[in-house]
Amino acid sequence: AAGWTGLPEGTPVAVGAIDAHVTAAAARCVAPGRMLAVLGTSTCLIMNADDCHEVPGVCGVVDGGVSAGSWGYEAGQSGVGDIFAWYVDRALPAPYADQARRRGVSPYELLDSLAAEQPVGGHGLLALDWHSGNRSVLMDHELSGVLVGLTLATRPEEIWRALLEATAFGARTVVEAFTAAGVPVRELTAAGGLTANRLLLRIYADVLGRPLHVLDAAQPAALGAAIHAAVAGGAYPDVLTASEAMDAPHRETFHPDPARAAAYDELYAEYRALHDHFGRGGTDVLHRLRALRNRALRD
Repeated sequence: AAGWTGLPEGTPVAVGAIDAHVTAAAARCVAPGRMLAVLGTSTCLIMNADDCHEVPGVCGVVDGGVSAGSWGYEAGQSGVGDIFAWYVDRALPAPYADQARRRGVSPYELLDSLAAEQPVGGHGLLALDWHSGNRSVLMDHELSGVLVGLTLATRPEEIWRALLEATAFGARTVVEAFTAAGVPVRELTAAGGLTANRLLLRIYADVLGRPLHVLDAAQPAALGAAIHAAVAGGAYPDVLTASEAMDAPHRETFHPDPARAAAYDELYAEYRALHDHFGRGGTDVLHRLRALRNRALRD
């Protein structure tokens, strides 16, 4: 290998790792109890723990799976940013796209500005974030998205906010599943492309009812890879030590607003009722609709 690459013999070579897993080191989320949410087209929820527990929606709990010396957990949501992109690309009325162009902003920025001042629950809507199925906690990719509460007065920005809220509710189901399984989440940090959306981060903090730290790193996975490489190269004895020395700072922390958080608790209870009805056997209509669609397209 030295002759092939031109590198001196004995140069340490670090093996590859999963992007979201190495990002935990960049976010200083290696210690037990610190959960990392990588918010992008989908969401990965990463955490270490001292012990092995069975958590619903976590297919593999691996000793050393995220970092050596701890049990690594990875849960996730199959669709997050993909849901937002679907709505803008496929469902946003043309006048809204025209208005965004006239203002010199993206449709996403326009929708955020229109939705930002809505009171919690003011749109009368509730959505299930299953447009790409449900990874955690149901592990059922045959499920599909649901939107209830529509009226003739419903506006596009209200649907937009309901979709943002649905992904936050989905994240809360995962956090609660960890806690119920004996793996408490003591701190939550967010990384990834969707951290550019301040409305989304505010909603997440309010829905989760806890501070949400936001990582200040344009390429956190690359930083996490460098942290692991520093350990492989002998600069640090372990990933925990390297993470504490090389991690990215927090850009800011979103704190929950008590009044909004209380209102979201009430709305989240309705989300869980809808979640369990469509996802835990109250009705099989989503699976039947999927089967009907597949048969129609096949025939």
